[in-house]
Amino acid sequence: MNPTTLFYILIAILIVNFIIDKVLDILNSRHFDDVIPSELEDVYEKEEYEKSQAYKKTNAKFSTITGLFSLVLTLSFFFFDGFKYVDEIARNYSSNTILITLIFFGIILIGSDLINTPFSMYKTFVIEEKFGFNKTTKKTFVFDKIKGLLMTVVLGGGLLALIVWFYEFSGSNFWIYAWVVVAIFSVFMNMFYSKLIVPLFNKQKPLEDGALKTAIEDYAQKVGFTVNNIFVIDGSKRSTKANAYFSGFGKQKRITLYDTLIHDLETEEIVAVLAHEVGHYKRKHIVFNLTSSILLTGFTLWLLSLFVSLPIFSEALGVAIPSFHIGLIAFGILYSPISEITSLFMNIMSRKFEYQADDYAKATFSAKALITSLKKLSKNSLSNLTPHAAYVFMHYSHPTLLQRVLNLNK
Repeated sequence: MNPTTLFYILIAILIVNFIIDKVLDILNSRHFDDVIPSELEDVYEKEEYEKSQAYKKTNAKFSTITGLFSLVLTLSFFFFDGFKYVDEIARNYSSNTILITLIFFGIILIGSDLINTPFSMYKTFVIEEKFGFNKTTKKTFVFDKIKGLLMTVVLGGGLLALIVWFYEFSGSNFWIYAWVVVAIFSVFMNMFYSKLIVPLFNKQKPLEDGALKTAIEDYAQKVGFTVNNIFVIDGSKRSTKANAYFSGFGKQKRITLYDTLIHDLETEEIVAVLAHEVGHYKRKHIVFNLTSSILLTGFTLWLLSLFVSLPIFSEALGVAIPSFHIGLIAFGILYSPISEITSLFMNIMSRKFEYQADDYAKATFSAKALITSLKKLSKNSLSNLTPHAAYVFMHYSHPTLLQRVLNLNK
C-alpha cells in the first residue's frame, strides 16, 4: 500500500462514519411524531409532548449542522496539509520528541476548542435556554472551559508525555508500560473522581438528616449495603435536568444525588433510583465495566504499537519525518471501525445491566416507584419516547423508557 492509498482510506472512513450517523439520525427523526405507546401516555400532557417534539427536532437540526461543519473542517485539514503545518510549528519550538508531541496536540486541542466554543454556547444559551433547561451563567461557562482545559493539559498531557517517554526508551514494547499506567490511573479515577475532580466544578455537601436520608439508610441496611457517604451536588447550577450516580469501591464508595433529583422526585422514588444503582454494585457491573475498559485499552495500545512507527502513516498525512503523534492520528482513524464494534458490544452489555439493575430494584424495593421516577425524569428532560430501533441499537447505553417499563411490569 502506498501513502496516497492510505490517505484516501482515512478520508473514506471519516465520510462513511458521517453517513452512517446521519442515516441513523434521519431514521430516528422520522419517529419524532409517532403516537406515544399506551404504557407511556401519562408521561406528557399534550402541550408538553409538543414541546418535547420541538426540542428533539431542534437538537436534530443542530446536530446535523455541527456534524457537517466538523466533517468539512476535518477534510479540509487533511487535504490542505494541516497536520504537516502543525507538525512544523511544533518542531520549530523544540527538538524534544515529548515536547513536540505535546505542542502538536496542544495546538489541535486549543484550535478545536476555539472553533467549537460558539456552537457550545449556542447549544447552552439558546437551545437549552429556550426549552427551560439552562441554568449556566456566562461566568460559569467560561470558568468551566478554563478548568476543563487545565485538567486536559495536566492529566491528558501528563499521560501522553509518559506514553511517548515509554515509546522512546522501549520502542514497540511501550504499550505494556502505558497499559499499566493507564490501568492504575483508571482505577484511581474511579475511586476518587467524586472526591478530587467533581469539587472543581460543583459544590457537594452531605445529605442532611431527615426523611430522605433515613429512608436511604433503612433500604441500605435491608439489602446489606454499607453506605456512609451520601452527597448532594448542586446540579441546578447548570441545568434543571436531574441525575444520581454511584462511584468508588470499599470505603471510598459514595452515592451522589443531584439537588434537581431531590426537587423533582418523591422520597420513595429517589430510594427506587438508588436501589437501581445499588443493583449495579451488587451485580458487579461496575467491576465488569472497569475491567473491560482496562482490557480494551490494553488491546488498543497493543495494536497501536504494531503500526504507530510505520513511515506510511506519517507520509499519508503529508509529514516527511515519521513521528509518534502523526502515527497516533492515523491509527485513531483506522481504529474507529473497531471502536464502533466494541462500543456496540459495550452498549449491548450496558442495556443488559440496566435490566438487571431494574430487576434488583424491583425485587428489593418497588417496581412502581421506579417506574414513576423514570417517567418523571423522562418528562423533565423532554426525552424521546419513540426512538427508532436501529438508533437505539447503535447509540443507547440504556433500554428505552418503554422497554424498561414493560420489563418492570412483568
